[in-house]
Amino acid sequence: MYMNQPKLSFWQVWNVSFGFLGVQIGFALQNGNVSRILSDLGADLSSLSLFWLAAPIMGLLVQPIVGALSDKTWNGMGRRLPFIFGGAIVAALAMALLPNAGLLVAFIPPMLFGLIIFAIKDAAFNVTFQPFRSLVSDMVPKEQHNMGYSVQTLLINIGAVVGSILPFVLTNVIGLENASKAGEIAPSVVWSFYIGATILLGSVLWTVFRTKEYPPEQYNEFKGLSPEVTKAIDEPKEPLLTRLAGFWQLLKDSPHIMKQLAVVQFFSWFSLFIMWTYLPAALTQNTWGVAIDWFDPSYLAANSVPDAISKAKGAAGDWVGILYAAQALFSVAFAVVLTKLANTFGRKVVYSLSLLAGGLGYISMIIFTDPTITTVNLYITEVTVPQGAVGIVLSMIGVGIAWAAILAMPYAILAGALPADKTGVYMGIFNFTIAAPQIISGLVSGWILGSVFGNEAIYIIMLAGVSMILGAVSVLFVKDKEVA
Repeated sequence: MYMNQPKLSFWQVWNVSFGFLGVQIGFALQNGNVSRILSDLGADLSSLSLFWLAAPIMGLLVQPIVGALSDKTWNGMGRRLPFIFGGAIVAALAMALLPNAGLLVAFIPPMLFGLIIFAIKDAAFNVTFQPFRSLVSDMVPKEQHNMGYSVQTLLINIGAVVGSILPFVLTNVIGLENASKAGEIAPSVVWSFYIGATILLGSVLWTVFRTKEYPPEQYNEFKGLSPEVTKAIDEPKEPLLTRLAGFWQLLKDSPHIMKQLAVVQFFSWFSLFIMWTYLPAALTQNTWGVAIDWFDPSYLAANSVPDAISKAKGAAGDWVGILYAAQALFSVAFAVVLTKLANTFGRKVVYSLSLLAGGLGYISMIIFTDPTITTVNLYITEVTVPQGAVGIVLSMIGVGIAWAAILAMPYAILAGALPADKTGVYMGIFNFTIAAPQIISGLVSGWILGSVFGNEAIYIIMLAGVSMILGAVSVLFVKDKEVA
């Protein structure tokens, strides 16, 4: 018999989603500082994109596996909570270990270290993050889904801002040193990861201890699942080769619009991967004026690093966090009006213009080279930075607009074109269009930077801009059947 799932209070919904805060702080610290950490440990610029391959590969491998396993898990802790809890513990430990890697790279080559520790950390993030989305769907009744996902989005954006600015705050408000020594990580970054790991574990524990998942029988009644459906879920799956053949057939039979959107996704996520990998180096070189030699491990090994260079690298690394925080805020602001704009002017037009804004934002970064030192009031503190660094905040308006559209528009366009009985599986397949472009970008962008651009990182950021603009053009070829 079908039973109505009880409504939750706002604070119950908040408790279910609260762990998103810590996980997103971890992701933000990763995006803003991993390239900085690996560079400080001796990785050359052209190899950074290879380190970053761990992120999309782990997402591609871990999320489907964890999703399937958590569907079948029922124990004293719950269904999703065991994975959320276990992943958070491993992620917090990995976050604490990463900035202390100087103790390890004396015995392990930086490349091997990156492939192991970064992969473990990102895998743990995915183990924690994936079941969280399912937990909200499980615990929050359909009529409260809008509130549930709104709270989730709010916490994700708060986490993105906090994680992005944390190293900056520790340097400019608390007073920790942001300059690194040879083979070591700046104290402000080390403590940022300690604090981020603590918040991640604490926020997840809050969700774990404040949320009680429904037992199987009650869950099935709330969701209207018959014993036959439940039994079918638990039955052994077909052989792997049979499932792969079925997957390939689904891929071949996928709606044409899904293939068209995959082209847009390729250009969009190819660009984003480059930004996450190379923005710190681009900013340090182009705006702070640090010569390319100071990013060459062999040159660093033969020359002591002047304090001015260390301080410039540290200040630029902190400012990257401010830029990512600005991007998150601009993205949230644009998301508020995105639906209304799409309803008024059409999804394709808004999607295309949003990606165009992102591409122009990337390309515009090359013009912000003014070294004139200026004082900026950020309300929590005042900081002195080159005038060019302030200008790049304007570039992040375009990037934030593009990010909001990338998170919403392709799914809005796709949702209405999928067969109702295969929506879930096709949405799962569509997630490959996020991971695959990043993997390709990771394999080729480092080589392009070193062999074509001579390790001048601002040019690889401009390439990201060109890619985003190509994404904007490719939107025009998408056959969206909406009535504008």
